[in-house]
Amino acid sequence: MNGTRRIVLDRIRGALAAAPPEPVQVPRDYEHAASHGPGDAERFAMTVAEYQAQVLAVEVAAIAATIADLTGRGARVAIPSGLPTEWVDGIDTAVDDPENRLAVTELDTVAAVVTGCALGIAATGTIVLDAGPTQGRRVLTLVPDHHICVVFTDQIVDTVPQAFAALDPGRPLTFISGPSATSDIELNRVEGVHGPRRLDVLLVSR
Repeated sequence: MNGTRRIVLDRIRGALAAAPPEPVQVPRDYEHAASHGPGDAERFAMTVAEYQAQVLAVEVAAIAATIADLTGRGARVAIPSGLPTEWVDGIDTAVDDPENRLAVTELDTVAAVVTGCALGIAATGTIVLDAGPTQGRRVLTLVPDHHICVVFTDQIVDTVPQAFAALDPGRPLTFISGPSATSDIELNRVEGVHGPRRLDVLLVSR
C-alpha cells in the first residue's frame, strides 16, 4: 500500500470511529408462516407470463394432449421416472431412471423435458423444483431447450417467505422465473445461456 492511499484510508477510519453511522433497522414483519391454503393462481399466471413464458390453463385429462400439441406429434420428450404416465400418454418419452440415467448428449436432442414442480410463487412468478419424483435431476431442466412444467393450483403460495417455509432446505432447490435469459452491459437480451430458452407452464386445477 502506498503512502497516499494509507493516509486516505486512515482518515476515513478516523472519521468513522469518531461518528459511527446509526445502525440500519431492516423491517422483518413479512409473513414467515407456511401458507394454509392455495395462493393466488391468477396472479401467478400473470407474473409468470411477464417473464415471456407461456401459461396454459388446462384440465387434468388434457395434460397429455396439450404437451403433444406443444412439442409436435411424434416428438420425443425427456421425463423423470416418477412422472405420472397419464401426463405423457401416447407421447414418445425418454425416461431418466436412477438405474439408467440419460446422457447429456441424449438430453440435448429431445424436443422438450416435462416435469412437475415443488411449488409456485404468485408474487414473483417463480417455479421451484426440489428434485422430487416428478422433477428428477437438476440436469433434466438445464440441458433441453424447452421445458414444460405442470403446476397445480394448490401448489401455489403467495409469497417468497411462504415458499421457504414450505420447502425443505436440505433438498437441491432450483428457482425458475421464466426462460433462461441474461443481458450484457448494453442490455441486449440473450436467451438460453443457463437453461431452456422456452418455458411453457400448464396450470392445472384439481
